[in-house]
Amino acid sequence: MKYVNAKDVLPEDLLVSIKKYFQGGYLYVPKEDRCGIKEKTVYKIELEKRNQQIYLQHLEGKTNGHLGKIYHLSESSIRRIIVKEKGEYREMEKMIEHILPLWGIEEKQLSQIYPTTWEINRAYVLKIYEDKTQLERNIKTSEILLKCDIPVAKILPTERKEKYAEIENFYFLMTRKLTGSNLSDRKDTAMAYKMGCAIARLHSAFKECEKEIDFWENSLLSEMKGWIQEALIANEWQIINKEEYKETAAYLEEIYNFLPRQLIHRDVHFGNFLFFKGDLSGYIDFDLSQRNIRIFDLCYFLTGLLAEETDDFFTKSEWLEIVKAVISGYESRIPLCTEEKNAMPCVMESIEILFTAYFATLDNIKLAKDAGKVFRFLKDNEKEIKNTIESLQYR
Repeated sequence: MKYVNAKDVLPEDLLVSIKKYFQGGYLYVPKEDRCGIKEKTVYKIELEKRNQQIYLQHLEGKTNGHLGKIYHLSESSIRRIIVKEKGEYREMEKMIEHILPLWGIEEKQLSQIYPTTWEINRAYVLKIYEDKTQLERNIKTSEILLKCDIPVAKILPTERKEKYAEIENFYFLMTRKLTGSNLSDRKDTAMAYKMGCAIARLHSAFKECEKEIDFWENSLLSEMKGWIQEALIANEWQIINKEEYKETAAYLEEIYNFLPRQLIHRDVHFGNFLFFKGDLSGYIDFDLSQRNIRIFDLCYFLTGLLAEETDDFFTKSEWLEIVKAVISGYESRIPLCTEEKNAMPCVMESIEILFTAYFATLDNIKLAKDAGKVFRFLKDNEKEIKNTIESLQYR
């Protein structure tokens, strides 16, 4: 049963009428089941979500064979799904081909690298936005970061000297392609150390951005006590139980005000950090940047390594070595306070509860359960994680 706030879905006059009979509690409204139509619709929706996820992972570089193992499908089935999904984006590609002359570019090679991003002639990257405010904030952020000698993509203006093009309520931003690629060896502790350094370097530069741009003020604690709790209630505590949630949320609330806040990236993973010949060469994708607790980025990155679906999964000892390397790299530039180190296991657990709730609201039960498994791994190994982090305090 899915919980929905009545004021979000019902007309005001109808809501007033209902309140004459019932208010202040949960009211179940059964769905009409017409000869199995509901089940067929749900099944179709689940297939569409699965296919979209397969296509996204294809764009991220996973092979058809690897995707087949993850989703228990043959390679030919994976291939058909990718071809079908790619066809959905064909109209957008036609529009891109039509507007490239605005930048004086003759299209020779066009390849999609993310759902809203295309690589042009192996030299440029075109990103499509529907939110103009977000686009302009990202442009301003990139300009400030460049002034701070942070390697971010340089904007290529149109031939009319405009920073972006606007066509049919879409906004097109062209940038020069950054040198480098994503790290392939996720278990390399030396590169994990450099990743920690890279996150700290970005955090230092973000403080300059905060002086000139207003960013969304977010709070992991407010999310935990708000929509996350509501989503878990709607899911009837099937994946994260009520006691697990309450224990984590209570400890987070106890320590939250002691944790430094600042502008963060909010989507730190190897795909958004580029390296060339072993050194950082670029940062990408600031769409989710917001003010929040500083350690969110570190915790998000570290838990993300556990969540990745790959044959080369981490053992506990391997992951703990990466935890040490990343935090050591970060602290080589920015020291963490004792409260932050003590809070990291709880923040990691809260992030996985967040993802469980998020995927549950999308009715993507597979990914919700995957996040739940990572949460339990963190919970079961909480003492070892704390000991690993504490061992760094005295170096």
